[in-house]
Amino acid sequence: CGGLISNSSGMLQSPNYPGNYPNNADCVWEIQVENNFRVMLTFRDVALQNSRCQYDYIEVYDGPPHSSPLLGRICAGSFLTYTSSSNLMSIHFHSDSRYTFRGFQAHYSSIPTDHNIALTCLPDYMHAVVSRDYLQSQGYSAETVTLNDTHCEPTLTAHEVVFSVPYDSCGTIREESNGTINYSNMIKVTSSEYIIKRKKDLHLHLSCKMLQNTWVQIMYVAEDTADINENQFGRYAVNITFYDSSSFLRPVHDSPYYIDLNQNLYLQAYLHSSDPNLMLFVDTCVASPDPQDFSTLSYNIVKNGCAGDSSYAIYYTPNSHFARFKFNAFEFINRYSLVYLRCQLVVCRLGDYSSRCYQGCLSRFKRDTSPTQEKVDVVVGPLKLQEEGAQGRNTG
Repeated sequence: CGGLISNSSGMLQSPNYPGNYPNNADCVWEIQVENNFRVMLTFRDVALQNSRCQYDYIEVYDGPPHSSPLLGRICAGSFLTYTSSSNLMSIHFHSDSRYTFRGFQAHYSSIPTDHNIALTCLPDYMHAVVSRDYLQSQGYSAETVTLNDTHCEPTLTAHEVVFSVPYDSCGTIREESNGTINYSNMIKVTSSEYIIKRKKDLHLHLSCKMLQNTWVQIMYVAEDTADINENQFGRYAVNITFYDSSSFLRPVHDSPYYIDLNQNLYLQAYLHSSDPNLMLFVDTCVASPDPQDFSTLSYNIVKNGCAGDSSYAIYYTPNSHFARFKFNAFEFINRYSLVYLRCQLVVCRLGDYSSRCYQGCLSRFKRDTSPTQEKVDVVVGPLKLQEEGAQGRNTG
């Protein structure tokens, strides 16, 4: 019943299909296909309680659920097709507590948007590429391609015009709406004066939407690498690095990181974004001997902003894109050969005092569920207890 889907094609159906779906269902599927592809969804069969779609219904959104344009609300019919305008489409299935029917089945596939224009949303900037062959076929010259801000010039290659557009300059406009931050800009192509046929200027609109109320899986190991989703609907990227002291000057890159039992561990989280109006907050950090399981055998260092270990402490940072903290190596490490940390961080708007970042320690039942922050999940480690008498196992 719901979930994030990233395959290029597949099938969706209501719970128990073709048997009757359950009462009080609320399923949300998010289909996110590759960069520069769109989602095409076709309903093969729809049989819900049909009363003007008031009680049981399917909603199709052109992007994230509820914050994007509604493409359609249906409860009956067959071979209904919807196409997204970006690489993300959401489907919301709702049933009430009364009647049930067999539900729905739908197939989806990804279709290319345009091979002549490509846009990738990276953590620090928009990467836009325009084909020179396309420009030439339309009667335009690559030398006439500019941004709104003409001071930000493109790179011209043999086959492409390439723009690297920062989120905080070059005329990029920043807007916030319903849990999504939208960065937009425009590439202008002016008609050449040597072309006899009168042509209009060509405007290519760029839009990178950074999702907010979504967990992002970013696996981090000591080599300081992170997986970054490069999509028209982008995800914030965060990494965590160990440091050897509270001065946070010398990072530790060893894997595994050998530590002593009573050693203080210093960590710094960094948000990769060129937008200065964002801040980072450490919500939860849990230790486990299994990097895939942080619930069976685990130890809370900080949970919901509340210290779970008495040695946990936060350090001041001069920049809102950083978060620094420390804790003491604990007896938990002595029981297992390797220990990993999973830290859940929150990205909020700087100065938004109602957001999670400014609320500090919260009980589980008072958690903020509003869509005004991005939650980021980072795994770091492993930590390994240094054998007694062994010195200098770490090199960096």
